[in-house]
Amino acid sequence: MSPFDLLNHLLNFLAPAFWLALLLPLLARWALKQRSMRLSWLAQAAIVFLIGALALGLGLWYFGHDGKMATYIGMVLLCASSQWLMQRDWRA
Repeated sequence: MSPFDLLNHLLNFLAPAFWLALLLPLLARWALKQRSMRLSWLAQAAIVFLIGALALGLGLWYFGHDGKMATYIGMVLLCASSQWLMQRDWRA
């Protein structure tokens, strides 16, 4: 496998975590206008991306290949939970 192919596979593997990390903090800011955000948008996106990438890596390790719906569901649940924790919504 050439380095270009390896980079292509890696970027395609991490694409769901990347797009979720971009959209989740933006949608949270739009939906919760009256609440002040504790972290900047970039910090929230970075944390959500790292958690999403970790979830994808765990799914790859557990199932032996990527693309399982259980992995994507787990990624969405972990990322949404981290966004909830970052906004401290349990105190509302």
